Amino acid sequence: MKSFIYHISRYLQVFFKPRMFAIKRNFQGEKIKGVRIGNTTFIDHPNKLLIGDLVYIGHFNFIEASQGIKLAKGCQITSYVNITTHSSHQSIRLYGSNYSKVRDHIGYERGSIEIGEFTFIGPFSVIMPSSKIGKGCVVAAHSYVKGEFPDYSIIAGNPAKVIGDVRDKDNVQLEKYPELQNTYMS
Repeated sequence: MKSFIYHISRYLQVFFKPRMFAIKRNFQGEKIKGVRIGNTTFIDHPNKLLIGDLVYIGHFNFIEASQGIKLAKGCQITSYVNITTHSSHQSIRLYGSNYSKVRDHIGYERGSIEIGEFTFIGPFSVIMPSSKIGKGCVVAAHSYVKGEFPDYSIIAGNPAKVIGDVRDKDNVQLEKYPELQNTYMS
């Protein structure tokens, strides 16, 4: 019996396994190039998600874009990332059992999110409302990101903070491979 179930599951895996899809137009209908999105990623309010060229969004992500999200050129979202433009984490405590009876909640956060060109978001990270992550940043795995972070930051922690500058690491490779100077962050 186990062998039969195994063979059935292997057969069904062909149809239901995670796959990457190339996207030729963004959710606003404009042409884009080199964009790939995993079929296991959930995107809520896709009409408010602006995607630039060469964006990669891996598997098992939750992207809630009701207040607007901009993923700039070359941005990479790995797997199991949560990007949300609203949060009730404070207001639910403030109102307790009355939460569902109130329309405009004190402590309810809303705000757009921007993730800069060629920025990498590590797995299991959370990007909170009203956050802006600069160009060329790296967000370490398991980070809780809220606020503004300058270009080329290495961002890590809960709460996340700047712990370094990616150019320090990049310069080692650029010195070793000077031919990459022409393509760096382009």
